[in-house]
Amino acid sequence: MMNRMNTAAMPLSSPEGDALPESSTTRIVESLTRAIVEHRLHPGTKLAEQKLADHFGVSRTLVRQALFQMTRNHLIRMEPARGAFVATPSADEARQVFAVRRMLETEMTREFVRQVTPAHIQALKTHVAQEKAAVAKQDVSGRTELLGDFHVVMAELMGNHVLAQLLDGLIARCALITLMYQSTSAAEHSSDEHAAIIEALAARDEARAVQLMAEHLQHVEEGLQFDRKLPSSDISMALS
Repeated sequence: MMNRMNTAAMPLSSPEGDALPESSTTRIVESLTRAIVEHRLHPGTKLAEQKLADHFGVSRTLVRQALFQMTRNHLIRMEPARGAFVATPSADEARQVFAVRRMLETEMTREFVRQVTPAHIQALKTHVAQEKAAVAKQDVSGRTELLGDFHVVMAELMGNHVLAQLLDGLIARCALITLMYQSTSAAEHSSDEHAAIIEALAARDEARAVQLMAEHLQHVEEGLQFDRKLPSSDISMALS
């Protein structure tokens, strides 16, 4: 997803050895976001400030700032006297997230058709090839990120960076939702549906492209199993 691949290159300290607050906070946010999106941090996991501070080599103040930033994207929840936890989206919240995505992405698809170029189509085909490779290798974290990124890439190819940022945040929330509620078989259909959307875009068939995008998002939502047992990496949550 956007800006997540360059975290390792970001400096943690100034030439004098003092931490650079902005770059350090950004690196923490991006590293934690990536871990959540790749399903390495499960919903309900407690994020201990001191452990994070030790891991990143920064103060707890900077860690707290990073966690606060992530609450605005609804990836982290802060509980008084208990600390920070990876968010646990409810079934109702999941439905609302997908409703918003349908509103945004059907219109995005409509506009994409109107400005599509052969280079756009090739970029999307290359992306789907990477999706299919990740699915074939049973690379769950890679597959999850690539399947979500398809939608962000469409916005980026249009040059609409505001839309790309909005979708990036929504899809990060969807990563938590799919971890909690999606079955493996349902996840594997997404890449084929992306390929079908590309065919409609290449043909400049606006009505079909919009229909396929709406159906794709509907299928993902329908594949959510809201009665399944939720994963947990937090002992107190598991025992409650």
